[in-house]
Amino acid sequence: MSNFTKEMIDDYADKLLIGLTEEERTNIQEEFDEIEKNMNLINEIPDIKNTEPLSFPFEMTIEDLRNDDEVGEEIPIEELLRNCDQYEGREVEVPKVVG
Repeated sequence: MSNFTKEMIDDYADKLLIGLTEEERTNIQEEFDEIEKNMNLINEIPDIKNTEPLSFPFEMTIEDLRNDDEVGEEIPIEELLRNCDQYEGREVEVPKVVG
């Protein structure tokens, strides 16, 4: 059984001002159970506590950064706005999307 109880999930949801249905609460509980199961599997790896974390496997240095003063030719705004169906002044109008 997970260390995260339904009461804890409800308490966190209340603190975040999120209302949960019973189905959502159950789904969250199942996700936490799965996460805990995977964490337990990782903890069973022999000698895992003595292993150094690997943040990025390659040594990387960036030697050539673009200087902002080296900007190429600027395109006139009028030419850019020719690609837009609707615009007002220098602002492009985009359709409202509701998800």
